[in-house]
Amino acid sequence: MTTADPVQRRATRPRADAVRNRERIVSAAREMFVEFGPEVPLDEIARRAGVGNATLYRNFPDRDALVREVVCSVMDRTAAAAEQALRETGDAFEALERFVHAAADQRIGALCPMVSSTFDQHHPDLEAARERIEHLVEEVMDRARAAGQLRPDVGVGDLMVAVTQLSRPLAGTGCLSIDRFVHRHLQLFLDGLRAPARSVLPGTAATMEDLRQA
Repeated sequence: MTTADPVQRRATRPRADAVRNRERIVSAAREMFVEFGPEVPLDEIARRAGVGNATLYRNFPDRDALVREVVCSVMDRTAAAAEQALRETGDAFEALERFVHAAADQRIGALCPMVSSTFDQHHPDLEAARERIEHLVEEVMDRARAAGQLRPDVGVGDLMVAVTQLSRPLAGTGCLSIDRFVHRHLQLFLDGLRAPARSVLPGTAATMEDLRQA
């Protein structure tokens, strides 16, 4: 007569070192994608992360998976900065400023253009990260607009185009040398968003849907 094995199988949690290795890979990939673009050799990313090639491929079976994780990570971190700004400040425009500068720190200008050129734009992970950040930015802008601080003729699309363009470094190992200009130029742009508006903008406020259809 056989008896049931009393040991129950439990869902295992990733080991701490495995989590650290994954984070190191994503961090190294983010740095190298900014410096050299999305086609940088994966073994070079593994070398910078201080892990073996097998560890990289165990976490990310192909380049698309790694690029997607990096882009989603950047959007999640930027969205978290927007959430924190909404919690910590009662000034709506200050929250908007903090979001914009956090987006630049996360290299969103260099990484988000990879979305349309390297993998499926409709992957559920990417769509979830994109929806989260878009909704948060809309909330921040709505609050600033309602407070009379943000000019009424700009939309989320206008903001994201400017942030992406102004924070996008030139390709190459010297690209990070322009960092000292990025926040300066972003602040000039932000000052131009303040109400009352000092000029009439051509066209209409851009939405994220406008950008996707462009």
